[in-house]
Amino acid sequence: MSSHAPVKPTDITIPDTSLWAKLPAIGGVLAVIGLGSVLGMAGGDNRARAMFSYLFAFEVFLGFALAALGFLLIDTVARAGWSVVVRRISETMAATLPLFAVLFLPIVLIGYHELYPWTHEADAVLDRKRWFLSDGFFMGRAVAYFIIWSILSWTMYRGSLANDVTDSKVEREARVRKLWAVGAAGVILYALTQSFAAIDWVMSLMPHWYSTIFGVYFFAASVQAYFALMALVAMGLQRAGVLKNAITTEHFHDLGKYTFGFTIFWAYIAFSQFILIWYANIPEETEFYIMRTHGGWAPISYALPVLHFFVPFFFLLSRQVKRKRAGLGLGAAYIIFMYLVDFYWLILPNFKVEGAHESHFHIVWTDIAALVGMGGAFFAAFAFLLKRNKVIAINDPRLNESLVHENY
Repeated sequence: MSSHAPVKPTDITIPDTSLWAKLPAIGGVLAVIGLGSVLGMAGGDNRARAMFSYLFAFEVFLGFALAALGFLLIDTVARAGWSVVVRRISETMAATLPLFAVLFLPIVLIGYHELYPWTHEADAVLDRKRWFLSDGFFMGRAVAYFIIWSILSWTMYRGSLANDVTDSKVEREARVRKLWAVGAAGVILYALTQSFAAIDWVMSLMPHWYSTIFGVYFFAASVQAYFALMALVAMGLQRAGVLKNAITTEHFHDLGKYTFGFTIFWAYIAFSQFILIWYANIPEETEFYIMRTHGGWAPISYALPVLHFFVPFFFLLSRQVKRKRAGLGLGAAYIIFMYLVDFYWLILPNFKVEGAHESHFHIVWTDIAALVGMGGAFFAAFAFLLKRNKVIAINDPRLNESLVHENY
């Protein structure tokens, strides 16, 4: 093992003069302006289109928070040591999940019937699904998801913070063992709730269509983008003078490897879903892809395999790219952009102008405003929590292992 410079006090707190300290206020303003303008449009004749923009942005940033929780739980169960120096980023991002319960309210109160056709349509197929696609059960599941996610994320977050102020080694190790147990049960709950939430809030936009792999598709896409985002956040914190002696090239290399790995996993799941539907040729299934090859959506459908898989695959294949801040940062930003395109492609084709037979690709200003507003709310909450506490788990028993971590 190599020696490592000690973590300095200035490495673990965010300076009051940095952009990160101002981000809660900046993000709050962006959230009010962005989401306020979208919801204002939802109060008029363009309610349906505005709410599709809102749902798109909601799913994008919910995906980041859920992926953070998923990584945190799996990392805890695996008892990984390398990740301790970046763990607080995941804990804090996952701790924003209760905010999404509030952000979900406009979907239920304003856009519910405009977004989900099964709420006001009836036919033989929907009648057979009515036991699942019913108002009461839908709302009940949503409440259960947010309760489970909030309990899991805040249990992990508060447990980690408690160790920061505990001097007793025995107490710290006991708390870590408790978090291991929570993580083991949490992984199962997370897998079920994340998959069903993807089915409820995205797949049921097209209620006749079904895919048994869709929950995994949502997971793969969001986790791929999350590792890219975590790399960018770590770079941003270091530019602010934080974690300079904690997060090293070795940790960025690992984040790059995770991003690269989930790039392959996303492609595998996306291709598996497509090839099974294409081969079976069942009308209820093929409808999904038929809709996305008409009305201007075809170029995106054909470009996604190339731009979302082959480009980042070959770019991140090199070890040197993953170990260079500039290379990894460029790749991470590109992957996040393609993540936005992917989710736009999942959600927006389901919007149809009244009387039209098919959806048409058309970006409107509410799409951008919703992303800016939702991103503002997400990063405001994230930065607020991060600023209140140390940005590294300084008393984690595996911290020294993480500080001297090397890739061989």
